[in-house]
Amino acid sequence: MDREPVEAASPSRSRAPKKPISKKKMLLYGGLGVFLVTASIAAYYVYTIVSFAGEIYQPPAAPPPSAVVPADGSTPAPVAVVEPPERFADERINILLLGGDTRGVKGTVKPRSDTMIVVSIDPVSKNTHLFSLLRDTYVDIPRYGSNRLNAAITLGGPPLAMETVQNLIELPIHYYVYTDFEGFISLIDALGGIDFEIDKNMRHIDNRDDPRYNIDLEKGVQHLDGLTALQYVRFRSDALSDFARSERQRQFLSAIADKLKSTTTLIKLPQLLNGIAPYIETSIPPSDLFELARLGLKLDTGNLTGIQIPQTGAFRNEIISGMDVLVPELGKIRSYVREQVDGPASERPLSSSGSGA
Repeated sequence: MDREPVEAASPSRSRAPKKPISKKKMLLYGGLGVFLVTASIAAYYVYTIVSFAGEIYQPPAAPPPSAVVPADGSTPAPVAVVEPPERFADERINILLLGGDTRGVKGTVKPRSDTMIVVSIDPVSKNTHLFSLLRDTYVDIPRYGSNRLNAAITLGGPPLAMETVQNLIELPIHYYVYTDFEGFISLIDALGGIDFEIDKNMRHIDNRDDPRYNIDLEKGVQHLDGLTALQYVRFRSDALSDFARSERQRQFLSAIADKLKSTTTLIKLPQLLNGIAPYIETSIPPSDLFELARLGLKLDTGNLTGIQIPQTGAFRNEIISGMDVLVPELGKIRSYVREQVDGPASERPLSSSGSGA
């Protein structure tokens, strides 16, 4: 008899049934995926910050200049180099912010500084002081004689401005950050603008200037973009002139700090840094900038202490060489600055180093 052919078993029937993936493995794979995505985003952010820091960093061009050669021909003492606190552990950090108007300035020459603010940070208490320096203050500029404070940057760049400010207020200036009008406009636009209350109607037209820099702002809460924010911080056509302007600049800087710390801004960080990098220059090395950024997230930006230098009662108005200037009383200024950062003298511990005022 013919036998029925035996049907070969199909491969699909010969395999053991697949076991379902356990919940434990699913959680493991999911967690691994989240970790990889998070790590990739973090790496991108770190790369962006490091690239930005390297692009804006301005290393020292040469050894610090020496002082003027003494008349007796002896060797001049070199200018002291201010070293930053080690890893920002417990010593105050002081950064000079310089804002310049580069319109009409050719080459690499820095214009007279339109804005000068010393940001003084206590890494222990997380408190920050903003010292607004009035640009018409009549000071000694090392190796160049006496002039307005805002002339130092033109004569010797940001390093000379740092040295001059340090001599004025007797706080060590560790770093500088310099930007111009376009850099400021780009920063505010990259932040998406800032909601800010304007204290008065502001109008100013200069027919010699580009019409885009005319000032036309209404009193009240306004959403300021880069250009209107620049109008606000530049306005000085009122009775108090630079005195009122320095106060407004401190208040607006505080609003910028708050916006920079917001979650939305952190998400846009790479775009923001790429947008402002061409307009910023700093002496902060990349490694220190990264540490300062981490410290900045911990600061109490809602409680910044704004201080004008020279303070009321510590200067007199004079006309020198045809210039309207503020002649400061150095002793009063230096003791006032020290009191702001260290507290009243009665509360400070005794020190053998002296006040230096």
